[in-house]
Amino acid sequence: MRVTNRRPAGTAALLASLPFALVGCGFVGGEPEAEQPGRAPAEEAMLKSRERVQAYLDAMAAKDVAAGRSQLCAVLHEAFDAAATEPNGDFADHFEVSKSEITDIRPGPSGQEVSTKVTVAVGKKKATRPLLFTVTRDGLDWCISDERPGGHSPAPAPTP
Repeated sequence: MRVTNRRPAGTAALLASLPFALVGCGFVGGEPEAEQPGRAPAEEAMLKSRERVQAYLDAMAAKDVAAGRSQLCAVLHEAFDAAATEPNGDFADHFEVSKSEITDIRPGPSGQEVSTKVTVAVGKKKATRPLLFTVTRDGLDWCISDERPGGHSPAPAPTP
């Protein structure tokens, strides 16, 4: 008795298109390795997230609205333009950012979540508030996709 293995023509087409699908998903090809030799994707995500949020915090302190806007994903630009310099906006004239720090960075459901503490002075009154930024990859670049009150407690230090 002879056994014949007949595969549908669709299977061959699927297998032939697999390398193209993998390139599109970033599994094959993707970014040139020469740009970030030896850097793991998680390490790059953490570094880029820290850079974006620190640049935004620095822009807040300097009251540089354009520099702050440039750290945000394009989908946030319209809302940012409408609210940034309003009385409760991050770049309001009566706020002075006297101190800011990044306290934690960790992966979240929508990107890297960057917890911060921002100390704001209005006249002689000071208040420190936690802010949580979400940083995502948009094409080839990283950008802030969300900002909201709150944040994570710093992760405990590893024990030796």
